[in-house]
Amino acid sequence: MTLLDELKWRGLYADCTDSDALAQRLATGPITLYCGFDPTADSLHVGNLVPLFALRRFQLAGHHPIALAGGATGMVGDPSGKSAERNLQSPEQVAHNIESVKRQLGKFLEFDPAKTPAHNPARLVNNADWTAPMSYLEFLREVGKFFTVNWMVAKESVRARMEDRENGISYTEFSYMLLQAYDFYHLRRTLDCELQVGATDQWGNITAGTELIRKKHGSTGYGLVFPLLTKADGTKYGKTATGTVWLDPKRTSPYRFYQFFMQTEDADVVKLLKVLTFLSPAEIDALEAELKANPGARAAQKALARAMTTVVHGDSAFADAQRASEIMFGGGLDGVSETVFQDVVGEIPTKDLERARLDGAGLSLVDVIVHSGLTPSKGQARKDVEGGGIYLNNVRAAEVTRNVTTADLLFGKYLLLRKGKRTYTVLRAL
Repeated sequence: MTLLDELKWRGLYADCTDSDALAQRLATGPITLYCGFDPTADSLHVGNLVPLFALRRFQLAGHHPIALAGGATGMVGDPSGKSAERNLQSPEQVAHNIESVKRQLGKFLEFDPAKTPAHNPARLVNNADWTAPMSYLEFLREVGKFFTVNWMVAKESVRARMEDRENGISYTEFSYMLLQAYDFYHLRRTLDCELQVGATDQWGNITAGTELIRKKHGSTGYGLVFPLLTKADGTKYGKTATGTVWLDPKRTSPYRFYQFFMQTEDADVVKLLKVLTFLSPAEIDALEAELKANPGARAAQKALARAMTTVVHGDSAFADAQRASEIMFGGGLDGVSETVFQDVVGEIPTKDLERARLDGAGLSLVDVIVHSGLTPSKGQARKDVEGGGIYLNNVRAAEVTRNVTTADLLFGKYLLLRKGKRTYTVLRAL
């Protein structure tokens, strides 16, 4: 199976400027390719993983990947896939985002020549390095003259915005494709980069680059795009009720990241195993067969969550996320670190409790349950305890008459209460 064949099998092939010619070129030897990442935030998100992992797939196949940080294009804003103008970021914000994104890119591509058997370390570039020194007049002469307004307006990313008569598209965003075209031309000329990859919403920008390369450099550039990552119902993947799923653990904790993939619907999980993991076709086929035979075991979801959490956050973070998940399903707390427990606390309703009320003989279990909000009254609390439905720190509370004291506090500050199988609350002693 060739690399292009594998991309097609994985659902990572949507369109190519010349698939036959690209296949022939790849058959002759390694190619240099790039993908751009605009610093619209100080972290990449799950949606960025498709093109990012594509660069890695090419690198593992012996090709030469370039990750481009959009220090220049990030100052303008890409209209592709957007229904309204982006808010322009300050130079300071863009610089901060660039540095943050650079650190993340280094986790997924191998930049150390000593660690690449094919001697193909990845390179990281910033398009501000060659765009910022150009004057406006130079850019018009060197790039603008090679494009007609008619050609640019015909692009979907522009046409869709122009049809919105109320908002339209600014000249700033209209010019974005020229900036990206110049990126591809510059990399073709200076680093012999022949291929640009990206999602389908980048098709107009990518073909602008191949056009500039043809007219100005007299050579060939290829474009390859992947489908946008969506769920079976057509909605965009990588969003939750609380917002975007980020790669930065400060924005999305490893536990929440792990749970995001654990909660993948059966209809989506095989697709995501193909698109987002580096599991072999044989391994994915086996997981698909197991999903059909025993969907309740959720083996495919577990494999997806493990693969994604490990590659993004590391083995230790995966182990902690798995341990935190066990707590949420009633697992024991022996040996659990405070860091892991705090991940759990972040997902559970939390209420404060005066620590002094737990001193000495402490507070009755019934009062603690009512204070937590698990039950509306002391009478109901007693019934729930007597029925075996109340757990304190994931241990069944068998005695209605017992008291809760400071000795019960986890890490000297928390009480974990559960009613039934999955209704949790945390009391924080202050």
